[in-house]
Amino acid sequence: MQGTAEPVIGSDHAKPSAAERGSAWEVLRIFLRLGLTSFGGPVAHLGYYRGEFVERRKWLDDQTYTDIVALWQFLPGPTSSQTGITIGLMRAGLLGAVAAWIGFTLPSAVAMILFGYGVTRFGDLSGAPWLHGLKIVAVAVVAQAVWGMAKSLCPDRERATIAVAAAILALAVPSAIGQVGAILVGALIGWRLLGAAPAPASGAPLAVQVPRGWSIAAAILFFGLLIGLPLLAAAVPLQPIKLFDSFYRSGSLVFGGGHVVLPLLQAEVVPPGWVSNDAFLAGYGAAQAVPGPLFTFAAYLGTVMGPAPHGWLGGLLCLAAIFLPSFLLLLGALPFWDGLRRRPVVQSALRGVNAAVVGLLLAALYRPVWTSAIFAPRDFAIGIVAFLLLALWAVPPWLVVILGALGASAVGIVL
Repeated sequence: MQGTAEPVIGSDHAKPSAAERGSAWEVLRIFLRLGLTSFGGPVAHLGYYRGEFVERRKWLDDQTYTDIVALWQFLPGPTSSQTGITIGLMRAGLLGAVAAWIGFTLPSAVAMILFGYGVTRFGDLSGAPWLHGLKIVAVAVVAQAVWGMAKSLCPDRERATIAVAAAILALAVPSAIGQVGAILVGALIGWRLLGAAPAPASGAPLAVQVPRGWSIAAAILFFGLLIGLPLLAAAVPLQPIKLFDSFYRSGSLVFGGGHVVLPLLQAEVVPPGWVSNDAFLAGYGAAQAVPGPLFTFAAYLGTVMGPAPHGWLGGLLCLAAIFLPSFLLLLGALPFWDGLRRRPVVQSALRGVNAAVVGLLLAALYRPVWTSAIFAPRDFAIGIVAFLLLALWAVPPWLVVILGALGASAVGIVL
C-alpha cells in the first residue's frame, strides 16, 4: 500500500528525501524494531532516530530532522514519540503516522501492562524490598532529569528564579491547578520579562503539510477536549470519562519531556485513591527499565487502577488518552509551525514555560518521590549510588533499575 494515495501530505517545495514515499508496513516494521531496542529515554531516542532515518536510510536530511525536533521541543507532549509520528507521516501519510506510533509504543506498553498485572497480584506492596528499591531508583532518575534540564533550560538567575517559584507554587498547591498555574505564570513572566529570544535562522519550510481545514479542526478538537472533558466529567461522573479527562489533560500539558508527566499524573491518580502511591512509584521505577516512550507509564496506571475500568482495558484507555493530544497537535501545528517558531514573543514565553517545567519536576523530586523513598541513611546511600551510575558512569537505566531492586532487597535481608 503506497502512501501516495494519502491526500493529507504534499508540498511542491518538499525536499526529495522527504518526498520519497513508502508503505505503512515498512514504517511499522522499522519502528517496532526501534521500540524493542531504544533504551535510554527521549534524548537517546532522538539519537536512534537520526542514525536510522537520516544517516542510514536517508528518508530525510539533517535540516528537516532538526526542524521536526524543534517543533516538538517547542510544543507540549512526548518529544521523541511526536518526532517519530511525524517521520511516519512524512513517509506514508496518516497510516504511516499511526504505524510509527504503534511500532514504537507497543513493546513498552505491553511490558508495562504485564508488570501492572504482576503488581496487582502481589497485593500489599508496602513492605516489599524490591519495590522500595524501585522507588529509590526513581529518586535518582528524577534528580538526574532535574539536573540535566536545569543546566539547559535555567542557565541564568532569572530562569532559575522562575523554576524555584514554580516549585514552591506546586508544593503549596499540590493539585493539577498548581501545575497548570505554574506553567501559565512561567509563560507570562517569560513573555513580559525575559526579553525577545533570537529568531532561528531561516531555513527551508518543514517539508510536511496537512490541509489547513484538517489543521483547524484538529486544533479546535484539542482545545475543545481540554476544556470540555473536565466539564463533562463533572456533569456525568462516570469513571471512564474521569479517567480519559485526567490522562488527556496530562498529555496536553507536558512541556519538557516524559519525566515531567510524573507530577501531573501523580496529582491526578493518587489523591483520589485510584492508585496507591507505592504502586505509582513502583511503576515509574519499572518504566525506566523498558525501551520506548516513558508515556507508556499510563498503560501501567490504567492496569493497576482501583476502580473500573482497570486491567488491560484500563491500560489501553489511559494510553490512548495520554497520546491523543500528540496526534491532534501534530495535525494542528504543522501548517503554522514555520511562522510561529520565528515569533520572538512566543519564544520568550516558552523560555519561561520551560523554566517553570524544571520547577515542577523539582517539586516532584521532593514530593512524592523523595518523601516516599528516602527514610534512612541506607536509602540515601542506594540513591546516591544510583545517581552516580546514571549521571556520571552512564550506566543504562534498565540496569540501574535492576541493581537498585537487588541492592534494596539485599540490604533488607542483611538488616
